[in-house]
Amino acid sequence: MSVRSAQQIWETALGELQIEVNRSNYRTWLRGTVGLSFYNGDFVVGVPNAFVAEYLEKNLRSLIEKVLTGLAQSKVKVDFHIGTREEGPKSQHKNLPLFNPKYTFDSFIVGKSNEMAHAAALKVAEQPGQTYNPLFIHGPAGLGKTHLLHAIGHAAMANGLNTLYVSAEQFTNEVVSAIRDGRTEEFRKKYRSVDMLLVDDIQFFGGKERTRENFFHTFNDLYAANRQITVTSDCPPREIPQIRAQLRSRLEWGLVTDLLPPDFETRLAILQAKAAHDRIDITPDVLEFIALQIKENIRALEGSLNRVVAYSKLLRTMVTPESAARALEDIASKKPEPAPLPPALIAEATATSFQITLSDLKGRKRDEATVLARQVTMYLMRQETDCSLSRIGQELGGRSPATISYAYEKIANSINNDPHLRRQVFNIQQKLHAAI
Repeated sequence: MSVRSAQQIWETALGELQIEVNRSNYRTWLRGTVGLSFYNGDFVVGVPNAFVAEYLEKNLRSLIEKVLTGLAQSKVKVDFHIGTREEGPKSQHKNLPLFNPKYTFDSFIVGKSNEMAHAAALKVAEQPGQTYNPLFIHGPAGLGKTHLLHAIGHAAMANGLNTLYVSAEQFTNEVVSAIRDGRTEEFRKKYRSVDMLLVDDIQFFGGKERTRENFFHTFNDLYAANRQITVTSDCPPREIPQIRAQLRSRLEWGLVTDLLPPDFETRLAILQAKAAHDRIDITPDVLEFIALQIKENIRALEGSLNRVVAYSKLLRTMVTPESAARALEDIASKKPEPAPLPPALIAEATATSFQITLSDLKGRKRDEATVLARQVTMYLMRQETDCSLSRIGQELGGRSPATISYAYEKIANSINNDPHLRRQVFNIQQKLHAAI
């Protein structure tokens, strides 16, 4: 098979491996690997260094071979080679920021769920240190936070700025090494002499006192010198566990913006762009089918397209909605159907979010804020439970089924046009699912 096919299969395999291993292991050992070749049952995976190759050989070989065998539908043996086709045997650029060439502003598909974060990132790239400093982008995994960081980095490098991109985990490891080896001055110079600092997944600083302290002082020095700081997290600053109020306050000094799961139109546009970029010959009805099936995040969406294409190539069949359904069948079977949420829990969470009492929510108050909270509760009860309209009405003080139906349609339409309300409803849903 060609290099392109091997990489497509490997990206599909990575999508399944993300489900099988915990997030930390995936980030440390699997992210950054590539599929180099696949021929006669032998699959070659490119890895960045011997340390990663040794770990994968000892700890994850059997799982990787199992996943690849499932995709190929025949026995696969895996080998780990140091280096990628872009770098050659060993990278000579360890001290340069390694920005993913795919992660640019041009390749970022903008929709209602991410337009504010995209606009802010673009502004930061154009006017670093002048507006939105720091820029804090948060949202669940797989929605494009890292993509935007790399896009900012590409633009900054093109403008000749000394730019440093680092994951929170890597920053922590460097802090530990600097303290252990007596190289704290070297560490300070590295991080406080840059024009732009990009930090990914900053929520991992929670609970790490020395890391937080070093980042706090780095932040202060860069900010005082009008150097741009951009960070990402899976939650807003106020929800990062175990960080001091001083650091939380600084992270909120600039602009805090979020990324939400893409709507159908954005998901379809993402698939169309990926198919065009990878020169995949695929019909619109197949892309629409995938966009309807995969809703949680962009990474899963692109991985599903890779899987559908790899499935058809391996079986030498045409890509159709039917073959796509078969390719995605076992992924769907792995997703447990979420249990309906208790209506009382929804009412309590919504009342808390809108800062009103449960008695007001269920009562007859008609001020604008209370009415909106009540309608959002009706919408969420329809979305998140299997209750009938009559049952929902009973839960909310004896409202009629017609009232519930009207409220559901009203909020469903408002969410599409009101980013603030959409974000508030999404946050309530996130907290509800985290609570069960």
